[in-house]
Amino acid sequence: MDREIGFYDHEYGSKARSAKVYVDVRAVFTKDGQLRPTSIIWKDGTEYEIQAIKDVRRAASLRAGGAGLRYTCVIAGRESHLYYEDNNLWFVEEK
Repeated sequence: MDREIGFYDHEYGSKARSAKVYVDVRAVFTKDGQLRPTSIIWKDGTEYEIQAIKDVRRAASLRAGGAGLRYTCVIAGRESHLYYEDNNLWFVEEK
C-alpha cells in the first residue's frame, strides 16, 4: 500500500507521545465468545483489513493514555495496537 497510514506503527515507532483516535471497527464474536476485530475504519472513511491478530491482553496505552483489551494486530503489513476500552469504544494510537 503506497499511502501512509496514520496509526502508530509499533515495529518502527518513536518515543513521542501519540494521540488517541477513536475508530469504527468491524468485529465478530467467535463460537466460544471471543471478540475478534476484522477491520478498522479510519477517520477519513478508509477501511483497513486486520490481516492477523498476534496477541490479546489487558493493557494500558502508555503512548496515548487509556486502557482495556489491547489487540496486537497486523494492518497493511505493519504491527499496530488496537484497544477496546471498558466503555465499549475502540481506539488506536495515532503517530
